[in-house]
Amino acid sequence: MTELDRRTLLRAGLVAGAGVAGGALLGGSGAVAAPAWRPAGRPVLTHGVQSGDVTADSALVWTRADRPGRMFVELSRRPDLRGARMLRGPVLDPTGDFTGRLRLRGLPSGERLYYRVRVESLDRNGLCGEPLRGSFTTAPGRHQRRDVRFVWTGDIAGQGWGIAPEFGGMSIFRAMRAARPDFFLCSGDTVYADGPLAETVTLPDGRVWRNLVTPEKSKVAETLAEYRGQYAYNLLDEHLRAFAAEVPQVNQWDDHEVTNNWYPGEILTDARYTERRVDVLAARARQAFGEWLPVPADGPLYRRLSYGPLLDVFVLDMRTYKDPNDGNTYADPARGLLGREQRQWLVRELTRSRATWKVIAADLPLGLVVPDGPGAQEGVAQGDPGAPAGRELEFAEVLRAAHRVGVTGIVFLTADVHYTAAHHYDPARAAVADFTPFWEFVSGPAHAGGFGPNRLDGTFGPEAVFVHAPPRANISPAEGFQHFGEVHIDAESRAFTVHLRDRDGRSLWTTTLPAP
Repeated sequence: MTELDRRTLLRAGLVAGAGVAGGALLGGSGAVAAPAWRPAGRPVLTHGVQSGDVTADSALVWTRADRPGRMFVELSRRPDLRGARMLRGPVLDPTGDFTGRLRLRGLPSGERLYYRVRVESLDRNGLCGEPLRGSFTTAPGRHQRRDVRFVWTGDIAGQGWGIAPEFGGMSIFRAMRAARPDFFLCSGDTVYADGPLAETVTLPDGRVWRNLVTPEKSKVAETLAEYRGQYAYNLLDEHLRAFAAEVPQVNQWDDHEVTNNWYPGEILTDARYTERRVDVLAARARQAFGEWLPVPADGPLYRRLSYGPLLDVFVLDMRTYKDPNDGNTYADPARGLLGREQRQWLVRELTRSRATWKVIAADLPLGLVVPDGPGAQEGVAQGDPGAPAGRELEFAEVLRAAHRVGVTGIVFLTADVHYTAAHHYDPARAAVADFTPFWEFVSGPAHAGGFGPNRLDGTFGPEAVFVHAPPRANISPAEGFQHFGEVHIDAESRAFTVHLRDRDGRSLWTTTLPAP
């Protein structure tokens, strides 16, 4: 691990730290490079640069090359990178699909930092490819009160709607980039590994949607190479690449990174699959997720990220530990979506948090009924407005525990259902009384079919204050109903302002929550 002292920081305008490379089994890339100039004999960065899981003093920087090489990052406080320090990263090789990430440590808090990534040939010292630039803003320090602004959405390239240049590509990322957020929370369905693309789709008005199609997107993903190809595909979009180069990400996964509505131990009956053991598919998908996104390489996917005294983000994993999809009316408190360890972690960390706002990033909504066929439930709720049952039990436990020790400022953010909404939960309307009122804000899809609205379950007393959903199922991105949410926390008042926006950035609805 490399650390720079404060004198070096002030002289060069940066600090940095250790590097880690993603990857494991050799499975073949299967990736299609983004359009790029390829000088003879020089490594090429094929899919841009990304940053993620930024804290007050650290960040992950990611890239991918077209061949084996050594990753280097230059980092500076200056946009022209004058006086930048060159940092040696990992070797990018086939075992990680030529992807790699460098963990930068000891960074100054609450500042915009600029970086440049290049890869050096392993065959010829000093022979480097064309560098790519990026930037990110570090989180505020523990006692550093400043405004925090971030965006969230989910559901990227789903239901047969891929990259269609004639319709502007994934233009929602251009709108989110224009907001200049401190970070982007992707609330799951980062890819649609179970959603093959057709070359053309005829829209209701007769126009033709023409998908960019790669081999990996022409069938359901089963092999490691095919799962890797899902992420490679999304990065063919120019708006997403530009966004990823400037806005650090916080990624969580949901179901479509593997297959629709999956849970551990499931055996598929879908005839499209030759490998029907979900645990095998999930292991391959998890590897690709870790290689192709700027997420931590080790440890659980649930984690807490702090943004100074105003905000803590609790990133849930509601998929890895999920129980089977059944009627969801059982009385066993040991079952659920989170699992015992994650549930205990969430209660413990909410109790310890001293941030004004505690955002629970949930990849499944709390009060919306999300069926998995006629007799099973995919989500938390099941439609019975009575006392908690099934997966509702563990969230009743979390909310009760937080309420009893006086935790305030809880807000749920989610996606998944392919429309946008604002739900207020109040024990005065609920079948249970021992929780503090809170809000849940839903956004999405980023670039997928529009659906909804779903039915609300009354157990926790939700009220749909705002809903924006399409008039029919699987409406295309060309027809609108693509959404992202934006949060601004004011440093002085500590107020939490939410905008629910369309794909062009227009605010459809807004509210401001006063500091608790």
